[in-house]
Amino acid sequence: MTVANFPYIDAEIDQLDRGEAPPDHLRHFHWGLFERPDEPDDSTQRYVRAAAALTEHILAAGRLADGRRVLDVGCGFGGTLDHLRARAPHCRLVGLNIDERQLHWARRLLAPTPAIPFVAGDGCRLPVAGAAVDHVLAVECVFHFPSRKTFFREAARVLRPGGTLALSDFLVATGALGAVGSDVAAAGLGDWFGRSATPLTPAGYERLGRAAGFELLCDDDVTSRTLPTYAALRRLYREGGSPAGIATIDAVESLARGGGWQYHVLAFRRRAGRA
Repeated sequence: MTVANFPYIDAEIDQLDRGEAPPDHLRHFHWGLFERPDEPDDSTQRYVRAAAALTEHILAAGRLADGRRVLDVGCGFGGTLDHLRARAPHCRLVGLNIDERQLHWARRLLAPTPAIPFVAGDGCRLPVAGAAVDHVLAVECVFHFPSRKTFFREAARVLRPGGTLALSDFLVATGALGAVGSDVAAAGLGDWFGRSATPLTPAGYERLGRAAGFELLCDDDVTSRTLPTYAALRRLYREGGSPAGIATIDAVESLARGGGWQYHVLAFRRRAGRA
């Protein structure tokens, strides 16, 4: 069994393995997109609604429509695909994750509804035939991959010409890479979130996509609307007894509010003639 040991994921799986009720936020295991970010409400219910809103924003950026073939890379506990299935019931959906524990719980958490195939695999070596899918999703996960460049090449290979790649990721502001990189290292983000690749600037992401055969459709800096995520996660980690999680959230929030550390939703279209 392949296991990806990221402490923040381990903490969630430990809770599930102990037989506790799965927390609502497992359905959308990522940051939230808040309609009114200045409201002083860090409740799980508000966070869950905001996380669903971010999922919907990513699907819209990728121009997903019913009846399409969709591969969700780094699918977590399956919530994105379950959300998409309710929205577009005729899509053909597959979830992929390198961590078989997450796939185990995705199957359990989505039961007994009609099965979505969940496949163990590496985002940089997709076990998918060329031009086999219409859309690839990668929600808040590519910073864990060994190489964004390799993942983009693989996404271009498995997408049909005209197909889309939609994702969310942490970026750094133009001109801030060196300073923010030092701050990220000093904050010890790897202690809680595990291995994270060096973040890109918006221009760096566009170059990455272009080199892999994509054109940029959307680059939406939604940082300001994600900021309430930090208070919600801090409370959840406090309730779960995770001091390392609290310390990391404090550090990352400081970087985000300082303007150098950003959260973006990006979408790309695969150009014809590139694989």
